[in-house]
Amino acid sequence: MASQLPAFPRTIFTIVEPISLIGGFLGPFINPSWFIASQVDAASDASSYDDNARLVALQLGNTYGLLFLLGVAVLYTTTELKVVRNYLVALWIADISHVGVTCWLLGYDRTLDVASWNAVTWGNVGFTTFLCLTRTAYLLGLFGPNTQAVKASKKKA
Repeated sequence: MASQLPAFPRTIFTIVEPISLIGGFLGPFINPSWFIASQVDAASDASSYDDNARLVALQLGNTYGLLFLLGVAVLYTTTELKVVRNYLVALWIADISHVGVTCWLLGYDRTLDVASWNAVTWGNVGFTTFLCLTRTAYLLGLFGPNTQAVKASKKKA
């Protein structure tokens, strides 16, 4: 039923966001130490992370993979706009907590020093804020109404 969403949010939620989730999945699996070090731009030696930290990074990557699969399942298979809307509300709430926790751990100065953000910070704060704002605008109806699904009519013989 994602086909009933207005064009811009449909493109963001069904194409752009799933691609970004694949990136979030691959990052920790390709190089867990880099992924860990990039979270808050740590200056420590990336090779010094223990197995616990690597496990948490890999589990986070796995969670991004799960979110990709759930998003594809919901947005490409449900016939109920109510399900899509509730899914987007859940993601909206998660966006707020994701950005909030990231900014809290970055601290005030690093959060405001946008010029020094690395790719992971841009994903965690910048891109997630963009997704949250897009969800907010959609949920408020700012992209216009959803299109109605065309129902097959029965021909009279």
